[in-house]
Amino acid sequence: MATQKFPLQGVRGKRIIISGGGTGGHIFPAVAIANALKKLDPATEILFVGALGRMEMEKVPAAGYKIIGLSIQGIQRGSILKNLMFPIKLANSVRAALKIIKDFKPDAAVGVGGYASGPLLYAASLKGIPTLIQEQNSYAGITNKWLGKKAKKICVAFDGMEQFFPADRILKTGNPIRRDSVNTAGKHMQALELFKLSPHKKTVLVLGGSLGARTLNNSIQAGLDKFIAADIQVIWQTGKTYYKGIIEQLGENYHPNIKITEFLNRMDLAYAAADLIISRAGAGTIAELCVLKKPVILVPSPNVAEDHQTKNALALVQENAAKFVADRDAAEKLVDKTIELLNDKEKQKKLSDNIGKLAMPNADEVIAKEVIQITINN
Repeated sequence: MATQKFPLQGVRGKRIIISGGGTGGHIFPAVAIANALKKLDPATEILFVGALGRMEMEKVPAAGYKIIGLSIQGIQRGSILKNLMFPIKLANSVRAALKIIKDFKPDAAVGVGGYASGPLLYAASLKGIPTLIQEQNSYAGITNKWLGKKAKKICVAFDGMEQFFPADRILKTGNPIRRDSVNTAGKHMQALELFKLSPHKKTVLVLGGSLGARTLNNSIQAGLDKFIAADIQVIWQTGKTYYKGIIEQLGENYHPNIKITEFLNRMDLAYAAADLIISRAGAGTIAELCVLKKPVILVPSPNVAEDHQTKNALALVQENAAKFVADRDAAEKLVDKTIELLNDKEKQKKLSDNIGKLAMPNADEVIAKEVIQITINN
């Protein structure tokens, strides 16, 4: 994979389109890249292009950036009727993207994944606008593989991406992270106070994402008695979808060791409190976990395109940087494996050391410089 120097002196006021979204895993990196571009040069003009009705239409303006929505959807599994509209929506979205490019006159277009990336980057390539893809996962999706043929640069987070993209255009940058979330230094006692936890007990953090993960919630709920018997503390983020039902079953004050929460407003303190983390294997989360350097058990979601979370997790497992529990085995094995790992200090240290070696904390800055670079070289 290529490495690059960045002769940015004298480069001023570029106009950049950033497209994509759909999930926090796409939106957080997109905003991080935008912020890094503005840090490089406050005169940079940035326009986001998203999909109407998706969360980027709310989250991007909240981050201080303008966004235009395209009427685009993905292929709907199990719905032939909805898929009949896909070619029409795609064609309309390409036309709309061409108009956006004509009006905004970008110097470069960046795709971070999500429904809007496809038509926007395709339209940009038709108009000779240089494009950059930020591929977050260890397994590239169909759209990015196709767009990669025309892209000037493909920024990736995992090794072995030559199987999807032209090797001479790949740069391993890592995934942009939420810097505030991983700023945990010196916050352990503050974190324990926030969650009303004891400094004399081990703490497990369970992350299922903002909406939650049914398998993780069911597995943790089934194993609560084991955690309590072992005197282990748990910060259990259930997600919005499942919180109410779990509280109705267990009550808000189920046990002093078990802290049940719908959402974590202070991710930094949740991370700071944890001795061990249980998580899905989204690319953005993995990037943060590498920076944190704590022992991790990954339970990949099987309900994602190309099963990419499993591939993300296995990329860490083969480096002895994380433990793996398959979604189908979680109910039976997850809690037992967690307690077993908490009792094995040597294994914890090895996992922590190895996951830390994979950290790339400045991905946003490196990608931003690459975006400017492709405008210079075009």
